[in-house]
This record gives sequence, C-alpha cells and structure tokens, in this order.
Amino acid sequence: MSLVQIILVVIVAFIIGCSSVNDQIETYQPVVACSLIGLVTGHLELGVMLGGSLQLITMGWANVGAAMAPDASLAAVASTIILILGGQGTKGIGPAIALAVPLAVAGLALTMVVRTATVFIAHIMDSRAEAADIASVERWHFIGMALQGLRVAIPALLLLLIPAHLVQSGLEAMPEWLKSGMTIGGGMVVAVGYAMVINMMSSREVWPFFFLGQFFGCPQRIDLD
Repeated sequence: MSLVQIILVVIVAFIIGCSSVNDQIETYQPVVACSLIGLVTGHLELGVMLGGSLQLITMGWANVGAAMAPDASLAAVASTIILILGGQGTKGIGPAIALAVPLAVAGLALTMVVRTATVFIAHIMDSRAEAADIASVERWHFIGMALQGLRVAIPALLLLLIPAHLVQSGLEAMPEWLKSGMTIGGGMVVAVGYAMVINMMSSREVWPFFFLGQFFGCPQRIDLD
C-alpha cells in the first residue's frame, strides 16, 4: 500500500470515527465505511461486499439508555484493512466478518474511554460559557469530536504499519478447519443480525413483504452471502 493510500485511509478513518457520534452523518455505517476504505485503496468491490455483510449484522445494534452497542465504525475500518492486506480476495471476507465482532467490542471499550474523557471537556466548556468565551467553547467542541476520530484513525494507522506479507503469512498459516469455521461463523453472524431485525419488525403488516422478498429472491439466488 502506497504512502498516499495510507494517508487517505487514515483521513477516512478519522472522519468515520467523528461521524460515529453524529447520527446526521452516516459514514460510520459499515456499508459506507467499508466502501470508502475500499475506494481509497483500490479495492472498492471487496469493500462493498464486506460492508454489505457487516451492515446486516449491525442493523440490530442500537444504544439503549446507558447500554452501548458494539462499535461498528472501528469494526468496519479494521476488518476492511485486514481483508485488503490479507490479499485473499473474496475468500477473506468470511474471516474478516468473524474478526469484525471482537473488533467491535474493542471499539466499544475505546469509545467508552473517549466518552469518559469528554465529561471533563464538558465541564471546561461550561466554565468557558460562563465567561462568555464562545470561541473557546467551539474549539473544545471540535477537540471532543476529534478524540472520537482519533480512536478509529490511530488503530487504523497501526494496522497499516504492519507489513502486508506478515498479514498474508498469518492468514495462510491458519489451518483449513479454522478458516472454514471462521467463514461459517461469519455467515451465521450475518444471519443472526438479520434475524434480530426481522424480530424487531415482526408484525402482520410487514410479514407479506418478507414473503414477497423470499419469493422473488429465490429464483435469482439472492441470499445473505
């Protein structure tokens, strides 16, 4: 991967991290995040395929009160980088999906650290607001947002600094049973995510549309793969 591509990936990862706490900008959604990483690295097709699969998983994720959902932004960025560095093409999508889940949990831990840090930033902004220093309030607002961007950009940079041949060697050294298991597990995770969405939407009004989708999808061999 060239230096320009590395810089572009880090910039995109930073933007994705910032948008993860801003529901008005949906670049953190896996189908968008993976596609953007694939675009700047010259592997758009792989990015779209991985992003589509991860999107089905994360459709059932949501923050409820103080309960935080796993972090989709870091999972999307990191798994796409691993997929591209691995050089296995579409064969690497299954393992990448399986790796995305623990990466999402790691991202959740990072975002909790950042959110805790922003509590102190909020107190600083309160004091600046009392002093009518609006410019300072605005600066601290962007600093807090930048921390969310860095929590995705820094892990992405660390992954990019790993030589591609080491990633490829590591994936090739995996026994076939483990690769097959990760591929099957990745497919199961996608199916579970989709089932969670169906369970939430389940009602007499929408079931006919699910059956229609099944009816028209089967002849075209449209499935979750």
